[in-house]
Amino acid sequence: MAFKPLHDRVLVRRIESDEKTKGGLIIPDSAKEKPSEGEVIAVGEGARKDSGELIEMSVKPGDRILFGKWSGTEITLDGEEYLIMKESDILGIIEGGATASKAA
Repeated sequence: MAFKPLHDRVLVRRIESDEKTKGGLIIPDSAKEKPSEGEVIAVGEGARKDSGELIEMSVKPGDRILFGKWSGTEITLDGEEYLIMKESDILGIIEGGATASKAA
């Protein structure tokens, strides 16, 4: 795949959530929410200030991130689904590869 986001945009692959709850119940596909966790695949060069100075990106390819539920635009490249979003739509970087868990 040869795709490079422009400016302060980020290409993200969703990371699928577990198929079972902590109690062992299997979650049917119809009840699953789309995950708001993903892996950064590619980043643009960054935004520019009015003066033309480049504002570096805070994320890099390989980072595991959290983003808002309605963030980004869904696209398909080479048969895989991705999201393109602005860096400002990213809520944070998950350190150490741990997955985020939702409060029940």
